[in-house]
Amino acid sequence: MIQGTGSNVGKSMLVAGLCRAARRRGLSVAPFKPQNMSNNAAVTADGGEIGRAQAMQALACGLEPHTDMNPVLLKPETDMGAQVVVQGQYRTTARAREYAELKPALLQAVLESFNRLGAAHDLVIVEGAGSPAEVNLRKGDIANMGFAVAAGVPVVLAGDIDRGGVIAQMVGTRAVLSDQDRATVAGFLINKFRGDPRLFDDGYDLIRAQTGWQGFGVLPWFDDAWKLPAEDALDIASAPHTGAFHVVCLCLSRIANFDDLDPLAQEPGLTLTMLRAGEPIPGDADLVILPGSKSTRGDLGFLRAQGWDIDLAAHVRRGGHVLGICGGYQMLGQIVRDPQGIEGPAGETPGLGLLDVATVMEPEKRLTRVQAEHLATGQMFDGYEIHIGQTGGPDCARPFARIDGVDEGAINGTGRVMGSYLHGLFRHDGFRAAFLSGLGARSSGIRYDAGVETTLDALADHIEAHLDLPGLLAVAR
Repeated sequence: MIQGTGSNVGKSMLVAGLCRAARRRGLSVAPFKPQNMSNNAAVTADGGEIGRAQAMQALACGLEPHTDMNPVLLKPETDMGAQVVVQGQYRTTARAREYAELKPALLQAVLESFNRLGAAHDLVIVEGAGSPAEVNLRKGDIANMGFAVAAGVPVVLAGDIDRGGVIAQMVGTRAVLSDQDRATVAGFLINKFRGDPRLFDDGYDLIRAQTGWQGFGVLPWFDDAWKLPAEDALDIASAPHTGAFHVVCLCLSRIANFDDLDPLAQEPGLTLTMLRAGEPIPGDADLVILPGSKSTRGDLGFLRAQGWDIDLAAHVRRGGHVLGICGGYQMLGQIVRDPQGIEGPAGETPGLGLLDVATVMEPEKRLTRVQAEHLATGQMFDGYEIHIGQTGGPDCARPFARIDGVDEGAINGTGRVMGSYLHGLFRHDGFRAAFLSGLGARSSGIRYDAGVETTLDALADHIEAHLDLPGLLAVAR
């Protein structure tokens, strides 16, 4: 189990690289994360949803994503509460205190999923969440040491040296752990080192001396990390090229399923801007994307608070294009109604009025993989739906796509404002090239999925070169 000295130390990437390296050694390997908190979810083959990071790790293992790989997924809806998804299916919405009361029952589901994976594979590599040093949350824990102790899994602690203070992070974590939790730690590794790793030799030796833990190496910064699907929406903005065609994505407060943007970030002919709160939509934007949201009505309020509604109207008047995906599609309509209070207080919120459609929220969530035809280009692509709500209206007479003979999505009369519930469409190289060409942009012809595979192999090479992989595999039991 890879645990971290904090959030965003690179645990997801480490697990993906270790999974690919183990697979290349002939092992049947699977990823596992007991509890994840993310609105970036993947639809699984067994009809559920898991964190997008675990789907990427499954790819590294050569497996289809399965709900057992992430048995508890928390999807924040507000600052106080989140949806609780258990083994792929929505169970309840809970505030933090309420969730703490659910944890004992959830541990049973977590162990069931872990044991099924363990029985089916030679090796399971587990990703922790946050930090085990948060000992105030240790009671009822299912994400870090609580799981490790219950499942008998050895822990390797990863620290992020790029943040600074990694020696104190390691030594401090050991100091606050209980004797029982400390006994699960098999060693440590250092991640994200820039420059000559030998410069950290003294620090590395100090950690070993102060903790008594085995060191598994110092991993230098992996330059191609941006080519892998991002777990955090703001990580997508790190693509190192600036092309002539400008795509702007609005970073909503509850942005969800933003994997649609990863392939666009890799197009060298594009500039992709992830627009943050308080920033105006640039006047040179060619395409503005309204992404998915875990709280459509709440994010309509957030969008208006930034003045983006005014900017969007000006963008359309200038002849710019707009694409709303899932929650973004709902926002483009005339109104969003939630009579049952599914996403918050019951009521309705005016939409942006850029599409002549209306949405009604309904309790049943649609979770499905689909194959669709983009009607404007005739391109087929694989995608997925993950949403609540039904949308209809006059602009649906101009559908965006067709699935098994059924029209999907809507386009306004000018053809410049489009909405669809379909996620994952830009992963398809042919569709992406044709769609961009229709907007006046040029695709470079990159093969996105092949590029991800190549990058996973490069990550495994990187890990093999710098970490003690035989030592890491030897501690597994």
